[in-house]
Amino acid sequence: MDHHEPEAPSAAQLAAIRRTLTSGRGALTRRSTLRALGAGVLTAGGAAALTACGIPPAKRDGGAEDTDDRSAKEKTVIFSNWTEYMDTGDDKKTRPTLAAFTRRTGISVKYTEDINDNVEFFGKIRPQLAAGQETGRDLINLTDWLAARMIRLGWVQKLDPALLPNAYANLSPQFRRPDWDPGRAHSYPWTGISAVIAYNIRATGGKKVDSVSQLLDDPALKGRVGFLTEMRDTVGMTLLDLGKNPGKFTDADYGEAIGRLQKGVDRKQIRRFHGNDYTADLSKGDIAACVAWAGDVIQLQADNPDIRYAIPAAGYITSTDNLLVPAGARHRANATRLIDYYYERPVAARLAAYINYVCPVEGVSTELGKIDPALARNTLIVPDRAMAAKSHAFRSLSDAEEKAYEEKFAKLIGA
Repeated sequence: MDHHEPEAPSAAQLAAIRRTLTSGRGALTRRSTLRALGAGVLTAGGAAALTACGIPPAKRDGGAEDTDDRSAKEKTVIFSNWTEYMDTGDDKKTRPTLAAFTRRTGISVKYTEDINDNVEFFGKIRPQLAAGQETGRDLINLTDWLAARMIRLGWVQKLDPALLPNAYANLSPQFRRPDWDPGRAHSYPWTGISAVIAYNIRATGGKKVDSVSQLLDDPALKGRVGFLTEMRDTVGMTLLDLGKNPGKFTDADYGEAIGRLQKGVDRKQIRRFHGNDYTADLSKGDIAACVAWAGDVIQLQADNPDIRYAIPAAGYITSTDNLLVPAGARHRANATRLIDYYYERPVAARLAAYINYVCPVEGVSTELGKIDPALARNTLIVPDRAMAAKSHAFRSLSDAEEKAYEEKFAKLIGA
C-alpha cells in the first residue's frame, strides 16, 4: 500500500476547506453545530505540512507495542478535544464526568480544548509524528476523514480490547464497521454527526418535507430550498435519494448526483448552497426547507416551534468524531480506560445531555431519561432502531477522487 501523502490540493479543494472554516462546520462552536468534516481537503498551510519537501512521512505499524507505556507508574492522561465538547458543572469550570473518572481510578486528566479544526490541529502534531516523536498527548478527538488518514499513516496506536469491555459491548451497531477502521481496532466514536431535512412548517403552508426529491421537484418550494456547502452531506443525501449507496458509489453515480442537483440550480428550485448561515433564514421562513445538520435543528427547535425535521425514507448521512491514541503516547492504557469509561451508560448519558449530539452508546436512553426525558425521546440524540437503520456513511475517497469530486462540486455551487 502506498503511504505517500497527496499532492498539493487543487483550487477546488482549497475552496472547499475555506467554506468549511468560514461558513460551514469549521466556523461554529460545538453547542450550535459541527465543523470541518470535509474529506481531507487542506488549507495551503496544512497541505504544506503534509507535503513539505516532497518527503513522504514516516510510517509506523501503530501496534499496541508502539511505545513504552508509563500508565502504571504515571497516573495521568493528556486529552485534547474540541471546545464545548465536554459536560461542565453549574460553575462552567468543573467537568463532572472527568472528575468522577479521577475519583474512581486515581488517574488525573489534563484536559485541553485545543482542537479548533481538523487541519489546523493536524498541522500542530504532524511534525512530531513524522519524526517518530511523541505529541505530548495521550488521547485526541478527530473527525472521521482525518482519523482515517492518521490510521493509514500508522500514526495511531491499536487499542487493547481487554481494556474496552464497555466500549465493545455498548457501541451502537451503526458505528461498528467504518471502512477506514475495520473492527474499530484504532478508534471509538465520541459522537455521531447527522445530516437531515429541516423545514419551517409555517413557510411550507403546513406541508411536511421529507425527501431530497421533494426539495428538488416540489413547485411550491421553488426558490426557497437550501443545500449544504459540505460536499459529503449534500451529495451523500442526493445519492441516497437516487437509490445509490454512499458507501459504495461509483464515479458514474457521483456524476448522476451532481447532475440531479444541477437541474435544481438551473430551474432555480435551489435558492442557494449554504454554510451555517442557513439557520436564520430557515427560522424566518426565507428558506422553507433544506438539508441541515441535526445539531442545528435541536437548537432551532428550542427557540422556534415551527422548525421541524424529517428523516428521508431513502436514509440520511452520518459521520463521526473519534477518540484515538496517537503514536508515541506515554499513557496508552490510561487513555484506553478513559475511552471505555465514556461507554458506561450513565456517563454517556451525562455527556449526551450536555452536548446534544448523537450518542454512540447503545441503550443509553434509560439513563438519559433520568436526566431529561425529552432528550431521551429525541431521536436526533438517541436514534431508535428504525432511524439507525437509515444511517449511511460516505465512503473513504482516494486522493484522485477527492480532487475530482471537489472540482465538480465547486462548479455546481459556484465556488
